[in-house]
Amino acid sequence: MNIQKGDFIEVDFTGKIKDGEIFDSTLKEELDKLHHDHEIKAKPFVFCLGQGMFLESLDNFLIGKEIGKEYEIELEPEHAFGKRISSLIQKIPIKIFAEQKINPVPGIVFNFDGRAGKILTVSGGRVIVDFNHSLAGKTIIYKIQVLRKITDLNEKIKALNEFFFRKDFKFEIRQEAKPLASSSESQTKDKTLVLEVEKPLVKLVELFKDKFKEILELNMEIKEIKEAE
Repeated sequence: MNIQKGDFIEVDFTGKIKDGEIFDSTLKEELDKLHHDHEIKAKPFVFCLGQGMFLESLDNFLIGKEIGKEYEIELEPEHAFGKRISSLIQKIPIKIFAEQKINPVPGIVFNFDGRAGKILTVSGGRVIVDFNHSLAGKTIIYKIQVLRKITDLNEKIKALNEFFFRKDFKFEIRQEAKPLASSSESQTKDKTLVLEVEKPLVKLVELFKDKFKEILELNMEIKEIKEAE
């Protein structure tokens, strides 16, 4: 069975820099090498093909591939995490860090208004920060095994909740009869996804209503609930 754009699939993968350093994986033996001091739960990655949930180049590569097979692909920087851009290496006055009571140390990564920046050097009153992706300029190799195609709607919803919100929201799917113009014709049924969402996250989830509609053809209704203690 070949997979197509719009299919939900479950994969195991390992990504490494061409010189052999692994940077991401869904496999326990590889994750243990990356996180020696922490127990990281390994599990396959579920996503919708062609919806920007994986690298675009990997999305395109997987279209037409077969369930159960393992593939390997090498990506040049422009098809992976981009080339290094010199203008993204910037000088920031050290007083900015002092105002936030932060000690800038070379090698540390901070969040600057939504952008991740790595401290390169600290000299005098200046801090040099690199806003390039940590894998920019690297040739990347991915090994990917396509485990299965997912057809269950509940699994698809859980996968999107995990990907977009990192949450396992409770939900239900409500079907509503929609009368047609002619009474002699059969009624159609619209499906609505009802998500139970904590109040602080409601506005965030609302931003993804159109995305859920596009991917799953479901209307979304948000049921606001109290935060868990």
